[in-house]
Amino acid sequence: MPALDTNVLVRYVVRDDEAQLSAARRLIRSCVSRGQTLFVPITVTLEFEWVLRSNFGFSKVETIDALSTLFSAAELTFESERALEVALHLYREGSADFADCVHIALAAQARELPLWTFDKRAGKVGGAQILGR
Repeated sequence: MPALDTNVLVRYVVRDDEAQLSAARRLIRSCVSRGQTLFVPITVTLEFEWVLRSNFGFSKVETIDALSTLFSAAELTFESERALEVALHLYREGSADFADCVHIALAAQARELPLWTFDKRAGKVGGAQILGR
C-alpha cells in the first residue's frame, strides 16, 4: 500500500497550488482505480494538523472538519485510526492540543495510562495526569 506525505494531503485539502493539487488528485484516482488505498502514518496526521493551524491559519473547528473528512475518506487508511478518532473527539471537547490528545489516545490504546504530563491543559483530559514538581 503506498503512503502519503503531509504536503500531498495539505495540497489536496488546502488547494493552494493548482499543479500540486492536480498531481495529488491523479495519484489518488490512480490508486483507487487499482483498488489500492493510501496509507497515512500517524506522524503525517500530526504534522498535517500543525501545518493547517500554523501555516494556513485554520481555526480549531476548520482543522477538526478537515481531519474528520479525511478520516472518513474510503481511499485513505490511517495508522492507529481508532486512536486518532478518539484523539479528535478529545480535541473537539477539550482545550488540549491535538498532539497531546493523540498521545493520550495512543497510550490508552496500548493500555498504558496515565500519560504523565506537566501540561496543564493536557492534564485536564481523561487519561492524563499532571506530574507535580
